Amino acid sequence: MSEERYIVNALVRQALFAAQDVMGENGLHAVLRAAGLARFIDHMPPDDLQPAIKTEEYARFNQAIEEFYGRAGKGILQRVGRASFQYGVREQPALLGIAGAALKVLPQKQRIKFILTSLVSALKKTNSAVEAWAGEMDGKLVYVERTCAICYGRTSDRPICHLYIGSISEAVKWATGREYPVVETHCVAKGDPYCRFEIGEPQ
Repeated sequence: MSEERYIVNALVRQALFAAQDVMGENGLHAVLRAAGLARFIDHMPPDDLQPAIKTEEYARFNQAIEEFYGRAGKGILQRVGRASFQYGVREQPALLGIAGAALKVLPQKQRIKFILTSLVSALKKTNSAVEAWAGEMDGKLVYVERTCAICYGRTSDRPICHLYIGSISEAVKWATGREYPVVETHCVAKGDPYCRFEIGEPQ
């Protein structure tokens, strides 16, 4: 990691509140202590777009949840991701670009493209250094990011961006009204050039 990277307060605040909804206050506090982030106990980051929290701290937070809950960690993180998207819908609809979005007239595929593009746009609004895009790759609808904060500085022999899977899954469900499976096929933690999330067929 040759350069220090930061995440805006509002996005970390969103993730912490979502984690509290899923894990409870005691669970969140235990994870924050394990991640060396005890300063956020009872002191959530402010709801602003200041890039004040180190990306490696956010990655440590994700890792701490996975380690704290063991085999259940993957599912917990996906639930946190889903709750995080819902929090964003309530608190930051303008940032997501979904306020008043008339999606009902669009075909399902276009709705998915719209929401994935909205996620990319929201990230780029908060950090101009983000490298992400959404569209089609190998005939599949995908969300791709080279600057993933979840696995930043981490190494693994398998994809580990479980929170992202939850957020994307919930975003697609919000846009379409249906559950679509989301699979992470590539991950920076594995040495891939980007994290790539593929949208499957509806369930």
